[in-house]
Amino acid sequence: FTGVPSQDEMKFTEGARYVYYCDNETVSGIEFKFVPETTSTLVCDMSSNFLSRPVDVSKFGIIYGGVQKNLAPAGLAVMIIREDLIKPDHLHPVPKIWDFKLQSDGNSCVNTPNVFSIYMTNLVLKHIKKCGGLKYFADFSATKSKTIYDIVDGSDGFYSCKIDKDARSRMNVTFTLRSQEEEAEFVRAAKERGIVGVKGHRSVGGIRASLYNAVTAESVQVLADFMKSFLKNSQA
Repeated sequence: FTGVPSQDEMKFTEGARYVYYCDNETVSGIEFKFVPETTSTLVCDMSSNFLSRPVDVSKFGIIYGGVQKNLAPAGLAVMIIREDLIKPDHLHPVPKIWDFKLQSDGNSCVNTPNVFSIYMTNLVLKHIKKCGGLKYFADFSATKSKTIYDIVDGSDGFYSCKIDKDARSRMNVTFTLRSQEEEAEFVRAAKERGIVGVKGHRSVGGIRASLYNAVTAESVQVLADFMKSFLKNSQA
């Protein structure tokens, strides 16, 4: 798929206990720009764009995400859960790690927690607040991704993004070149310039630039300058 269905196109099962969706898909680079409206409890995985923009948490029953993209080293998950959902379910027992009531009563210390990730999370949250909060990072991520998308869109087909413009991810910018050979050369030449990790996911190929919160504007500009020079050299 190359986009996100509109609210009118979404069809939900009447009486469903919950509706689940992933806010940002990292492989193809697709991101929701709105919160789906539903009468069911809304559950959202925000692992890959968590803390990159303000979110109205009152619209959700559960928001969860791994910290490894925008918050801290891997090994920790953050959950925001509506209080009425924190209750024991004796009819459907689950492992302790997924027992919201047990975790809440145990202050998230039912098992030994990943202390280093918690420590780093605290530092990053202080950094986010110091920078100006989520509004700052929303503008920051929009500016960074626009820098790359503008080069793709202005390349006269040399670079191509298959994702609908209204669903393009700010976190994972994906695009292709005219052939797999050119993509391989792009990755090789980028590495020579000190730019690594731009090869697309193995399931779809292409190129992928992940622009999480920690990626600086300077780093994005390095990639942008390389893309321009690679385009120019290929047309020479």
